[in-house]
Amino acid sequence: MLNCQNCVWFVTTSYACVFTPPGTTDPRVCPNCEDEVRDGAAVRDARSSCGT
Repeated sequence: MLNCQNCVWFVTTSYACVFTPPGTTDPRVCPNCEDEVRDGAAVRDARSSCGT
C-alpha cells in the first residue's frame, strides 16, 4: 500500500505514478495535505490556504 510521506494517508498507485519522481514509491505530499506543498526536493508550508 502506498502512503503519503507527510501525513501517511493512503494514495492510489495512479496518483503516485503521476506525482512522484522516478525511483520514489511514496509521494511527499498528497491531496489530504492541504497546508503542505512540494518545493523541489522538499516539502514546505503552503503560502495560501487554497480557499479552505
